[in-house]
Amino acid sequence: MHDVDYYELLGVRQDATPSEIKSAYRALARSMHPDTGGTAGTFRLLRDAYETLNDPARRAEYDRATAPDERAGSVTTTMWPPPRGFARRRPRRFGEEPGFVPSAPRVDVTSVPWWHEVDAIARVHYAHPGSPGHAPTVVAAGAVLLLVLPLLLFDFPLPLLLVWLSLLAGALAAAVLLGRRHLATLHTVRAFRSEFGGRTVFGRPGSDDDQIGERLTADLLSRYLTRLPGVRIFHGLAWPDSVFADIDHAVLCGRRLVLVESKLWLPGHYSTGEDGELLRNGRRFLGGGSRLRESVAEIQALLPGVEVRGALVLYPSRSGELSAESEPEDDVPPMTPEQFVGEIGEWLSVEPSTVDRNVFRIVLGQVIQPG
Repeated sequence: MHDVDYYELLGVRQDATPSEIKSAYRALARSMHPDTGGTAGTFRLLRDAYETLNDPARRAEYDRATAPDERAGSVTTTMWPPPRGFARRRPRRFGEEPGFVPSAPRVDVTSVPWWHEVDAIARVHYAHPGSPGHAPTVVAAGAVLLLVLPLLLFDFPLPLLLVWLSLLAGALAAAVLLGRRHLATLHTVRAFRSEFGGRTVFGRPGSDDDQIGERLTADLLSRYLTRLPGVRIFHGLAWPDSVFADIDHAVLCGRRLVLVESKLWLPGHYSTGEDGELLRNGRRFLGGGSRLRESVAEIQALLPGVEVRGALVLYPSRSGELSAESEPEDDVPPMTPEQFVGEIGEWLSVEPSTVDRNVFRIVLGQVIQPG
């Protein structure tokens, strides 16, 4: 938490309604976004303030943490602006350890089954819906040959000859049409390769001091998941109709897409309850928020034919052990970096060498800074 009053930052009263908080956030976000002259750090602080005050449980926790010091007198927290002499207690820093930076994760790939089952240098297949490929064209050409041979070997009665010639004409037209489509596909694949080359990473991870987790995950993705030839990695994506980096990372392979949030949270054991609620050491976790479920829903609506899931990649914010587990059906599970590489890598390896050009372009279009 920061040494700033979230209510004051948003310009709302301490008893503001959720709709007032949302309206204030939207108004400020337009002017404080990095693309409109603001700084990334200030905008992230604004978003932290909104996410905290927009969640009833986190807002209550924040209000308790920033309650006025009793020594300054009994002043109700709903009074705004505070009277002269009001002393607001500095927000508590939950478990901070000055100077602590989590180490970059190193995964023992000998214990990762999918790592040894994929061909890391396989040729990439650039698929696209509607592309006939070469197989239908070959089949149509073969049908033409099969229909031509009897004409050369046998004498047909005129009625049968007319029927046979009509079949031959249909097969020939189909072969020509499929051949043209296949050639057009080859042309677009060459253009696609020329445009993007062998690039596998698009966008840039956060560079601010408080975005350590994003940089650690960016390194994790590039170091391990690029073993899958068809993997394409994206950093800083927006929801549809948004101009903000609502999603930290996304990884696409074939027609499977995983959205990732990177979090520096207190050591402990993280899990999800039966209702999807995030738990730490068996209790509801109030030390941080996530919009990953909303992100999965937003992107799934944008890509209805694609399998989309999420992953919360967790790093310790101070010295201590951090572990995680989740239910198999949870589509946004908390994970350690090691679990992420093992489980998500296996999920993506179903089509390890495929890049769907249509899906790729849609996802790339959501990247805030694709350069």
